[in-house]
Amino acid sequence: MVDEHKAHKAILAYEKGWLAFSLVMLVVFIALIAYTLATHSAGVIPAGKLEHVDPTKVRTEGPWADPAQAVVQTGPNQYTVYALAFAFGYQPNPIEVPKGAEIIFKITSPDVIHGFHVEGTDINVEVLPGEVSTVRYTFKKAGEYRIICNQYCGIGHQNMFGKIVVKE
Repeated sequence: MVDEHKAHKAILAYEKGWLAFSLVMLVVFIALIAYTLATHSAGVIPAGKLEHVDPTKVRTEGPWADPAQAVVQTGPNQYTVYALAFAFGYQPNPIEVPKGAEIIFKITSPDVIHGFHVEGTDINVEVLPGEVSTVRYTFKKAGEYRIICNQYCGIGHQNMFGKIVVKE
């Protein structure tokens, strides 16, 4: 009877230990989530900052209308690229930028949802008609980077590629 009582107490202590560990881990996870929400705003678009365009006029009006003027120097080492994703290509193509410069991509679409993923980088945005997707990136290596559409956009989707040429 005494051995049974000791065994029961040992099991009870073991279970209490695991319950305490579980509660501590729950508090730690909640604290980490709260910390992340308070300090990281990546992906959050501030109110009133979302850019809109008329998808029916984007090919004829505004900065996306002339592919020859799509790469604009906006600072000493900063460029803005006005890229258009359409069925089944990208404009301009290729996009030529200097190595080490901050590139601000402003991408939109005149037709359907597309993807703008630059292989070998963390650039991966969804492109919606009527909205401007903005992403910043600095290419640290010269070379050619392929742009692929990772959103199914129609029967020619598998052929939708573009190219970024980063020059020394």
